[in-house]
Amino acid sequence: MNGQTAVVLGATGLIGSHVLEQLLQDDSFTKVKALVRRPLALQHPKLEVIVTDFSNYEQYQTNLGTGDCIFSCIGTTNANVKGDKALYRTIDFDIPVNAARFGKEAGFQQFLLVSSVGANAKSSFFYTRLKGEVEDVIADFNFNSYHVFRPSFLVGERTEQRMGETIGTNLFKLFNFLIPSNYKSITGEAVAKAMIKAAKKGNEGMNFYYYKEMTTI
Repeated sequence: MNGQTAVVLGATGLIGSHVLEQLLQDDSFTKVKALVRRPLALQHPKLEVIVTDFSNYEQYQTNLGTGDCIFSCIGTTNANVKGDKALYRTIDFDIPVNAARFGKEAGFQQFLLVSSVGANAKSSFFYTRLKGEVEDVIADFNFNSYHVFRPSFLVGERTEQRMGETIGTNLFKLFNFLIPSNYKSITGEAVAKAMIKAAKKGNEGMNFYYYKEMTTI
């Protein structure tokens, strides 16, 4: 599938930044739109950076526009929202779900979502329950191709330093060989690479990707 237009949400994050970089280097994609909350210091002939107020639905829908694939890599942490679960939901639920709604109306054929291992709308844990709810709602839009990526612990360089994650990363590297496949740590770059490959294959229906699928696709 060549000549595609892709939209990236969460382009400044660990996975999203790699998705953006790889899309710009891939000739299969001729236009890449990054919807961001703040200006992005990156220029490329086929890149369009669009500062977006995601709470302004009319602006959001207009900025999303038309295209082929939506890469939803957006997400926050409990620390970033200072424990505010309503704000957490606004970012992790509202932004991707509205992208799916607007994208479906605009004729996008593929939606690629970064979720999490353990995602389940019936989970007793807020984070995995929220991720499961997002997956389920987007599934109802019936995209031609819907790809759900469920990484466990993510490793790689972030724009912000998190002491707990630095310690966790070192522990995961040390004991990764003992961890069940679905829960093995994976780099943001590897997840991004799997997302690009999935978009180019365009398998129809709902597709799930765990560690094994993301590293062998």
